[in-house]
Amino acid sequence: MKHINISLLLFLLTTISINAQKTSLFNGEDLSGWNIHGTELWYVEDGLLVCESGPEAKYGYLSTEKFYDDFILTLEFKQEANGNSGVFFRSTLEGTKISGWQVEVAPPGSNSGGIYESYGRGWLIQPDPEKDKALKMGDWNQMKIKVVGNKVTTWINGTQMISFSDEKIGQGKGSIALQIHDGGGIKVKWRKLKIKTL
Repeated sequence: MKHINISLLLFLLTTISINAQKTSLFNGEDLSGWNIHGTELWYVEDGLLVCESGPEAKYGYLSTEKFYDDFILTLEFKQEANGNSGVFFRSTLEGTKISGWQVEVAPPGSNSGGIYESYGRGWLIQPDPEKDKALKMGDWNQMKIKVVGNKVTTWINGTQMISFSDEKIGQGKGSIALQIHDGGGIKVKWRKLKIKTL
């Protein structure tokens, strides 16, 4: 019996330690710690972070005030309407021109979990099309992004989408930014945005 209790205690302490190392990027109340870029809509509703196309239907971004180099980011997203969005890392912005790398969040068949370099080389890697079935359009999806040095690995709902190494990514510095694509008619909800620095 003592043996079981010690094992349980060690498990709980490990779990608490891991959770303690995670930082929440979104407080569920307002956009503290974030910067809005562009005229698209970013707001909090029912404890969720929402991005929605504005009247200009252009690109828009919500970036963290802090920069993050090596990290594990976990979050959940729910695509409504078009759902074309993304999560940028090691990114900087001038107005709505972003430099950095995007983990794609898009409707089925549009390479969610792949890596795209805006204003640069374009698509760096796209997931195997068979993996696209991991995405649940119109429902909550779990995304995990791990960035360490040159290497980026992404998961959607537990399915590893890509693992990719790139020297240019390894040299990057910047914030994490959520994107709303241009074209209008887009709405995406976000929650449970947590980061663990490595």
